[in-house]
Amino acid sequence: MVRALYPGSFDPVTLGHLDLVARARRMFDSVTVAVARNSSKNPVFSVEERIELLRAELPGDVEVVGFSELVVEFAAREGYDAILRGLRNIGDFEFEYQMALTNRHLKPDIETVFVMPSHAYSYVSSSLIKDIVRFGGDVSSFVPARVAAAMRAKLEG
Repeated sequence: MVRALYPGSFDPVTLGHLDLVARARRMFDSVTVAVARNSSKNPVFSVEERIELLRAELPGDVEVVGFSELVVEFAAREGYDAILRGLRNIGDFEFEYQMALTNRHLKPDIETVFVMPSHAYSYVSSSLIKDIVRFGGDVSSFVPARVAAAMRAKLEG
């Protein structure tokens, strides 16, 4: 059984994230989404809120967990075979390539798998979505309705 871990901040979860999970479910026996506790970022949603939003949007066979350590250490400790990463552009590639090589050095048995987004989500980023909401814009084509409502409650208030 090949188990994949899809880590990220997911602040907020986007339709691009959900699309990547849907495609990963066809490639791997199991997929777990891992929400990062990152003290260097200033998230809109707590880890618990992000986990709750993800669980509400994902099918029941996709586990959602939080973590607060190096991704590759978490993956090794929990028995994952692959770390799943989305690549939207060349900037993503440069950063993710360096991280993948570092992870391979630390844990050679864990592969990093890069997945390109669907064309419809190739330009979507959580940062842009937050800015759109802060200025009262419509994000319904970028995030699920539940996430859009939660963002408006947090950012427009």
